[in-house]
Amino acid sequence: MRRVLVAGLAALLWCLLAAPGAWAATVRDDEPAPVVPGDLKAVEVSFRGDGGLVMHGTVLSPAKGGDGRPGIVLIHGAGTGTPRTKLMGEAVEFARRGLSVLVYDKRSVGYSLFERSYAQLARDALGGVAELRRQPGVDPAKVGVWGLSEGGWVAPMAAARSRDVAFVVVVGGNSQQPLVQQTWAVHAGMRAAGMSGRLVDRTEPDLYRVLADGDLFPEPYYDPAPTIAAVRRPVLAVWGVHDLLTPARESARGFAEALRRGGNDHVTVRYFADADHAAHRTPDRGVTRLPELAPGYADLVGAWVADATSGRAPATSTSGPEPVQAVPTVPVPPVDWWESADVQLAALVVMLVAFAGYPVVALVRRVRGRTGTPVSAAARVLSAGGLTVVLGSFGYLMYAVMTGAKLASPGPLLAGRPVAWLALQALAVACVVAAAVTGLAWWRGRGDVAGGERVRLAVLLAGGLVLVPWGLYWGLLLP
Repeated sequence: MRRVLVAGLAALLWCLLAAPGAWAATVRDDEPAPVVPGDLKAVEVSFRGDGGLVMHGTVLSPAKGGDGRPGIVLIHGAGTGTPRTKLMGEAVEFARRGLSVLVYDKRSVGYSLFERSYAQLARDALGGVAELRRQPGVDPAKVGVWGLSEGGWVAPMAAARSRDVAFVVVVGGNSQQPLVQQTWAVHAGMRAAGMSGRLVDRTEPDLYRVLADGDLFPEPYYDPAPTIAAVRRPVLAVWGVHDLLTPARESARGFAEALRRGGNDHVTVRYFADADHAAHRTPDRGVTRLPELAPGYADLVGAWVADATSGRAPATSTSGPEPVQAVPTVPVPPVDWWESADVQLAALVVMLVAFAGYPVVALVRRVRGRTGTPVSAAARVLSAGGLTVVLGSFGYLMYAVMTGAKLASPGPLLAGRPVAWLALQALAVACVVAAAVTGLAWWRGRGDVAGGERVRLAVLLAGGLVLVPWGLYWGLLLP
């Protein structure tokens, strides 16, 4: 049953995301060579990641740089098979500050929307560290890692597992569990889009909990704190003030506390004004990302790495304008048995069979030239309305979850509620009323109804009965 759930929801997500590359099977090695500025030189490299997978990347260095340079390996954020070109802007700017920078294509083998391992990604990064340490002009004792977003979980893990990592830089990192961070991000996106109410505060987190229970959210309860605490190297942690994907204020405190608990007193926390999740410039408080890095960000990385790798690692400090975090994170505990993915799947199956089966039986009878008991208007409302509510609400919830953090328009709003969701709520109430009317009529006339029609109505009413607790759980029958 669990596999059926995964397959069904995966198909729906495929349609909603319209991302044919999401399940790519191999690491991309056909990316065109990046355009390298004249003041830099580029070397194409290959190295072995976890499991012996061949990874492809580019090392950028100052064209006139001498020996003994520090090196930095860039670790991507979330995304399957992300090409190195996505981080080429950072790579160029860091290389211009005197670093040798390795940026590589992210794996897709063993990595997708529903499958990933931070430990595996950390081993990929360590393969990159080993490769960069071998490059001419690079001091192997001065090679560290840089991680963006999801890479903020991966980079500390790589540093905690290998003494070859000389320092750690995280940008838009998270000190919360992935499920907590993602739920917060979508919640914040919905709020920024003008949405409010139960749909945002309860229904969205509950959907993520069910997805996690159905194995559709990888590593949902990974606790990064022990790994962060195990990092003994200097750490630079950067957040944009207008980060809409990470609870920056809480994440910064979580990083600082975990590192302090582990005895690391070389932690530099910096916030950048007018910057987004990736520390790029943003003209509209994080909604739009410009290609340019936040002013002073690349300079900070260059100077900080030079100090950290020369025995002058800065003492723990925090500076910059405090990040904007409109709402705090909330716990996202595992589901109870009655709200589990298996129970949700069973409820969906019952309702779909009940609501869709009613007209299908009528159609079959008509094709065969048979007539049955006249269908009541209430039964028609329950059948057609119930099917619309189940498919429409499920589709809208998945759409809202998959686009909420990107500030996609939820459609027209009324008092902070999407009109589409209000329409589904109204239809759900109509279905409950129709179920009550249909049930009462069936009970009063049960002696006058043929056996086959009684079964057909009983199945339809079973769907109506299931719709009540299901609708209450998902907020369709609540204000």
